[in-house]
Amino acid sequence: MSSEKPNTTNQTPPPDWKAEFDKHWHKVSQRSADFYNGHKQLFKLSNIGAALGGAVALTWLASGVYIVDEGNRGVVTRFGAYSETTQPGPHWHMPLPIEKVKIVNVEQQRFIEVGYRDSSRFAKAATIPQESLMLTSDENIINVRLAVQYQINNAKDYLFNVKDNEATLKQLTESVERAVIGRNNMDFVLTEGRSEIVAEIKREIQSAMDEYHAGVTIASVNLQDAQPPEEVQGSFEDAIRAREDKQRLINEAEAYSNEIIPKARGAASRLMQEAEAFEAEKIAKAKGETERFDQLLVEYEKSPAITRKRLYLEAKEKLYSGSNKILIESERNASQFYMPLPATNQAANNVVSRSVAEPEFNADSVDKGNAHKANLSSDLRPSRSK
Repeated sequence: MSSEKPNTTNQTPPPDWKAEFDKHWHKVSQRSADFYNGHKQLFKLSNIGAALGGAVALTWLASGVYIVDEGNRGVVTRFGAYSETTQPGPHWHMPLPIEKVKIVNVEQQRFIEVGYRDSSRFAKAATIPQESLMLTSDENIINVRLAVQYQINNAKDYLFNVKDNEATLKQLTESVERAVIGRNNMDFVLTEGRSEIVAEIKREIQSAMDEYHAGVTIASVNLQDAQPPEEVQGSFEDAIRAREDKQRLINEAEAYSNEIIPKARGAASRLMQEAEAFEAEKIAKAKGETERFDQLLVEYEKSPAITRKRLYLEAKEKLYSGSNKILIESERNASQFYMPLPATNQAANNVVSRSVAEPEFNADSVDKGNAHKANLSSDLRPSRSK
């Protein structure tokens, strides 16, 4: 049998990293020495200094490149003095320390709060009594919270004309607010005068900031809250309820007045029209009677006897037309018949009404009916008169 021996001659020995590094370092050093020996003029001290100076100069000049974002303005100062204002986009200025650039956001809405501090929208705002308590013209104290929203309209004026714009605006707002509220009474400030007071405060703040050339535009002034102090809150609510009841009663009275007065005026106008119509009717009737009398007078003057006879007959016709008695004229010196028609009609109506009311007949009712008929027949007999 043949015995197999392990083959150890073909195994790769582990690399010697130190030897490899020394080998490559020797190659680099050799090439550097060859380059230096072939270009000794380049490595003079003057040339090295010029190269370093050029690199530093390029870096310094490149530091003057800046970009102004949309909605911002760049204010360039030269040795601290204003130089120019740049618009959005890439720009270049003389590097430090010659020129500097200050970027100002002119579209951002900024806020200041007077009388309170709103640290979080979820937490209740903290009241600052030193700023919120104010005196009205009727010597009442009220608690006022005011918020001012403003925007930069001129970056140069904003940076150079006022040292601390936010502190200045806050102090000015508080001063104007106290002056405006001090000119009005408590009821006006707490009720219908809110919008007017806010408009006046905004106008005076803007006027003062324009005088300062602060480069600020007041966008809005919001009266967050205006209430009496907590110590008198209950009494003030009672006064408000009483004022509301008063206004309600006034409105009801005005509504009743608006309802009654037109009716009264309509009735008065109707009575005036009726009186005028009555007057016109009477005047027309009187004129008609006058004209008729004048016509009769003319006819009477022409034939007095005939006109007198006609007037007499018309008068008798008018007189007898309203009578219920009928006289029948017979021969001269003979008897006249008188027919009492009203009594006859009344008796007949009584008989009909009793017959309807008493449908049952008995002997007594028959006797009464016969007696009544006898009375009627006696009444209908003609009376003889000489």
